[in-house]
Amino acid sequence: MKKVILEIEGMTCSACSNSLEKYLNKQKGIKTASVNLVLKTALIEYDDKELNISNLEEFIKKSGFKSLGIYTNKNPKEEQKKYKKTTIIFGILALITMYISMGHMINLPVPSIIDINHNPIFYTIVLFLLAILFLIYGLDIIKSGIKNLIHKSPNMDTLVTISVLSSMIYSIYNMIMVIQGNSNYTHFLYFESVVMVIFFIKLGRYLDKISKDKTKEAIEKLVQITPNKAIIKVDGKEKEVTIDEVKRKDIVVSYAGDRISVDGKIIKGKAHLDESFLTGESTPISKSINDKVIAGSINYDGYLEYEAEKIGKDSTISQIVKLVVEATSTKAPIAKIADKVSSYFVPSVIIIAILTFITYIILGYSFNDAIITFVTILVVACPCALGLATPLAIVVSEGLCASQGILVKKSEVLENAKNINTIVFDKTGTLTYGNLKISEIINISKLKDEEIIQLASSLEVKTSHPIGGAFKNYVKENSISVLEVKDYQEIAGKGIIGKIKNNEIILGNAKILDQFNIKNKYKLKEKELLNKGNTIIYIVKNKQIIALIGVKDIIRKNTRQIIDKLKKKNIELIILTGDNQEVAHLIGQEIGIDNIIAGATPIDKSKIIKDLKEQGKKVLMCGDGINDSPALANANISVSITSGTDIAMDSSDVILVKNDLSKIIDLITISTHTVNIIKQNLFWAFFYNSLMIPISMGLLKPWISINPMIAGIAMVISSITVILNSLRLKKIKL
Repeated sequence: MKKVILEIEGMTCSACSNSLEKYLNKQKGIKTASVNLVLKTALIEYDDKELNISNLEEFIKKSGFKSLGIYTNKNPKEEQKKYKKTTIIFGILALITMYISMGHMINLPVPSIIDINHNPIFYTIVLFLLAILFLIYGLDIIKSGIKNLIHKSPNMDTLVTISVLSSMIYSIYNMIMVIQGNSNYTHFLYFESVVMVIFFIKLGRYLDKISKDKTKEAIEKLVQITPNKAIIKVDGKEKEVTIDEVKRKDIVVSYAGDRISVDGKIIKGKAHLDESFLTGESTPISKSINDKVIAGSINYDGYLEYEAEKIGKDSTISQIVKLVVEATSTKAPIAKIADKVSSYFVPSVIIIAILTFITYIILGYSFNDAIITFVTILVVACPCALGLATPLAIVVSEGLCASQGILVKKSEVLENAKNINTIVFDKTGTLTYGNLKISEIINISKLKDEEIIQLASSLEVKTSHPIGGAFKNYVKENSISVLEVKDYQEIAGKGIIGKIKNNEIILGNAKILDQFNIKNKYKLKEKELLNKGNTIIYIVKNKQIIALIGVKDIIRKNTRQIIDKLKKKNIELIILTGDNQEVAHLIGQEIGIDNIIAGATPIDKSKIIKDLKEQGKKVLMCGDGINDSPALANANISVSITSGTDIAMDSSDVILVKNDLSKIIDLITISTHTVNIIKQNLFWAFFYNSLMIPISMGLLKPWISINPMIAGIAMVISSITVILNSLRLKKIKL
């Protein structure tokens, strides 16, 4: 099975996207298809043994739309300029049309050559030609409307097409009567309705397009972070190439001030890199040989050579973009409701319009009144607002999440996160950093803490023992230089010794003190550190204990505050770990979680999640995405704490790029606001149609009555209301 995201042309409302989605899902070889109205894309999972991209594009063509190829997230600025220019030109023409057709009603000066009273024939022909121009302008709408009618899946364009063509045909008949000399028929011309309906539909789509483009800003910023060029080494010489020319295993060079061109691994050099665009950490990170680098990072101060590993679509940034686009291409349950309503709504409106037309004729109204009412119903009922209600809010939320370092892979997460009442945390690598760190220094000498660490680290950096890793990381993170060590020796199971500046330095546990007959007066200090879950390292200088250092897998920053905030939301919190009871309870006690399940295997974890769900609980599981994969798969929502370079391989519903557990709270907050906004959008969309259809049918005459032009304006206003309401999500305080 393969997945592809295709860009679609010709979709204008939820009825369009719904009909295409239904059609694609019926085709043999397609496992699932999800169509996104806002991004104009189709996410298709298909059997690549049966189908290829050409087959998929042919299916799209047969369904009445057009594939523009694989989605590339093109920069919309040039297209926006073109749209803006065209909209302004036709806006001026629309004003001219209104001036000619209605100027005489309010005694505006109109040239006699196009005056309705002085020259009715030329007046009629000018309006006809303007209407033809607007039919050409709106040809995409008419083509889509006819195609969808043929495919028995009428949409918004179908309503507009029927209404516009009805007005046009009726007006042409009256135009012929005028040309034959009957000037009374000039009062039954509705060319201006054709003009204004098409213009307002196109204006609405232009405004809609602007708002959609704005929602993709976070994605575009990521794409633009990657440089266009790179310097690679070829036969020992440097060569500048475009980013597309870089291949895996190429040796790429980076100087101070450069952006990293592709994801890779350092093979030479050392530098501080700014990865804040991805991790949120403003402090540059020290990187050296064997460390990973991410495309878009800024090299602050060093020379690096790195081997290209992930390029093009496989790069971290490309994968982030893909994840966000895929997420907005999946449908939340609430969106499917709107789609279903739209599929029934459009045919119902056509039937209502036809029945109203017939009723008017039967009741003795003129054909003119009947046709205008028919057209008005079709225009006013266009479900633009209904089509935008859910997908636009989802896309805005996805952009907001992405900007906060929360990558949501399924849009239903944004609907369901607000319902979470139980959060299960893995311990190692989730609540803690997942590797040993120096947690505490008990200094019992006249030396500064930094000097103590420098002495210890100078010895520890030479060992392969896991405890040595804690010192190596500390030295790297704090830019501490190590000292020269002589007579270095490791004593298995006890510690290490060596000479620094002619001083004998001993590091190790209590056993090494016994071996060298060093009196230990600090057993109470040792017990104090042990009770906090530390491994103890004694630092001895010239037979004198100068410090005790506690090393442990420490808890992530601000975890206690995060847990307190989750408790205030009345969410049940559980630690689920494979570690032993003693260590797990120490962690739980420190961060404020009482419900602890320790010693659990991956299979046990999966069963526990299932049991919680069977109890009716809505469970969010937060783990590292690897060892916890069975449990993550069974949770209602799975969240992964992971590093940026591994992001593409993670299979969780949500990825916290910044490794910040507080983003779970942000996710719940965004979910709550998103669902509220969607409900508001749906209410106003349904309310608008429920109110306007009876008015357009003439049920409230003589108090209120509208014509096709006013109906077009009302429809645009309803869409703008939904757009502005959705954009409020950008202002959420997190």
